[in-house]
This record gives sequence, structure tokens and C-alpha cells, in this order.
Amino acid sequence: MKSYDSDDELERALFALELEEPPADLRASILTATIYRPPLPVKPWEVWALGAACALLVWLLVAVSQGAAAPAMAALTGYLSEGLASFAQPATFFWIAVGGGAVVWISQLNLTLAPGAQQAQRR
Repeated sequence: MKSYDSDDELERALFALELEEPPADLRASILTATIYRPPLPVKPWEVWALGAACALLVWLLVAVSQGAAAPAMAALTGYLSEGLASFAQPATFFWIAVGGGAVVWISQLNLTLAPGAQQAQRR
């Protein structure tokens, strides 16, 4: 293996190689595949959620067709009615309103630095 003492010799050797010309649209195809690629219409978590919902529906249909879903549906209906009854209390709605009001109030605050204050420097 020959060692080169200067970059000039190496550049002459590289330029002496017989290389094929790249395709005319190589740069455009690379940019299309990387930078200009259109975003996916759905996010990965949406695909997982849709797959889980489909799996749950298939499981439910199989349970209904075998007649084993009646006790489960009765229990689910009971849980839902109890949850709704515990949520639909005046105190719950009051605290939801207080929290919503606090969110609106805090979002309207101007929390930037005062005119004479200095911001801490990052190290």
C-alpha cells in the first residue's frame, strides 16, 4: 500500500479514478425521501389505540356470541352508574369550576421578568 505525503497526490489519484456519473435526479430523490417526505397521516399511538379498540370489539363480539357477556355487561353497567353518580355531585362541579377558573386566571398572568430584574445565566 502506497502512502501519500501530500494531499495533491491523493487528489490526483482520486480524480484519476473512472467513476460513473450519478443519476440526474439523485439529489431530488434523496431530498424527496428525507426532507420533503410528507408526514404520515396518523401518529403511531393512534394506530396502537385503534388496534386495541378493534381487539376489544372482537373480544366483546366473541363473548356476546357465546352468551358469556351478560354478567360482564351487567357489572359494567353497575360500575358506570356508580361512577356517574359519584361524579355528578354539586361539590365536584364546584371544584371543577374553581380549577377551570384558576387555569384561566394563571394563563392570563404575565410571568416575564420585571424591567430591572436580570435573568440567571446558564453555565
